[in-house]
Amino acid sequence: MAPTIRKRPNGQTIPAPAKIPVSLTVNGVPREIVVAPWVTLLDALRERLGLTGTKKGCDHGQCGACTVLLDGRRINSCMTFAVMQDGAKVTTVEGLARDGALHPVQQAFIDHDAFQCGACTPGQICSAVGLIAEGRANSVEEIRELMSGNICRCGAYPNIVAAIRQAMERERP
Repeated sequence: MAPTIRKRPNGQTIPAPAKIPVSLTVNGVPREIVVAPWVTLLDALRERLGLTGTKKGCDHGQCGACTVLLDGRRINSCMTFAVMQDGAKVTTVEGLARDGALHPVQQAFIDHDAFQCGACTPGQICSAVGLIAEGRANSVEEIRELMSGNICRCGAYPNIVAAIRQAMERERP
């Protein structure tokens, strides 16, 4: 979107802010983008880098559809500006598979049919990967509580929890 030139009541022009270069490592690949200061990480991933796996749900940080891993921790990418993440490592759902093999959480979601419409699935998967890495969930109740920021409008919660439990068991030595 082209910047809007505005004028103050006295007729003085207010210039549009300059775009800012941002360096990110996305799914293991160094990327350089130039964005306006107000561009969210979500929009940078989807619109500038073409990574449309990360979904825009509510755009208010309430549904979790935009969850990605930032330096290994899960965040709502709609709630942070891309310029704030200069130098960060971002993992999206597209970056979880390795050498043609699905990540254990991705495979578990397939095994347990833990997705229905699919809108929440990328955020659910990224959040589950982060949850497992945190190592704080030891029960079904804890999984539910720690995944409560990810909303599934289709109600696939029992299958999502089962998938996470399966992936957690595969991650344990």
